Parts: sequence; structure tokens; C-alpha cells
Amino acid sequence: MTDRPSALDPDIARRLRRDGAGLFPAIAQQYDTGEVLMLGWMDDEALHRTLTTGRATYWSRSRGEYWVKGDTSGHQQWVRSVALDCDGDALLVRVDQVGPACHTGTHTCFEAGGPLPARVGDRDAGPAAEASR
Repeated sequence: MTDRPSALDPDIARRLRRDGAGLFPAIAQQYDTGEVLMLGWMDDEALHRTLTTGRATYWSRSRGEYWVKGDTSGHQQWVRSVALDCDGDALLVRVDQVGPACHTGTHTCFEAGGPLPARVGDRDAGPAAEASR
């Protein structure tokens, strides 16, 4: 990350909780279907660029630079809305995704990894049924 100050609105910057590297996770979600597309990382400047350009901009931890989603692949993310969670430590970026969101070529980054074995909960069974298992 760069050490230069960001042009991010100070009121927004005060609400953010960052990790030790100054980053916070940004979840990209398809605005009209609710499908979760990917998780990226942002710092204050990436968020500022996202809010002011209408294009999702992330910080690449592996390359150590900013990247605008789709600049090289053509698979752009056009921002529809951005929301900060209640703790200030994660963002939800609702986008209009053009093409696949994942660098592997899959529609979402959660297709390539596949499902994990998880017990499916049953809210109708109630706590008593859960305790007896």
C-alpha cells in the first residue's frame, strides 16, 4: 500500500476498522440477483476510487497495487451501491458484473472451490431437537 493520504471523506474514514495492513474486506454482490461474486481487499484510497468512479477498485495484496476490476480482463464491475457493515470492518459492494467475476473464469469465486461438507441446520426443529442430536 502507499503511504500517501487518501481523498476519502474523513467521516467515512473514521467509521472504518482496518487490519494491521490498513485493509478491510469488500464483498462484491450482483445487485439484481444477490449472488455473492467475490471477496476483495480495499484500503481508504481504493474505497475512495470505488465511490467516485463507479468502478470497483481493489488493493492487490499479491501485486502490491490498485486494480480496477475488469481493466485487463474486460470483466468489469459497475458499482450500484456500497454499504459499510455495523462494525465498520467490512463492505458490501453491490455491482453489475460483466462476464465472470473470478480470475479462474468462473462466474463467482465460490464456484471453483466447491462446497464444503457442512451439517444443514433445521430452524423448525428448535433447540430441543438440536440438543438431543
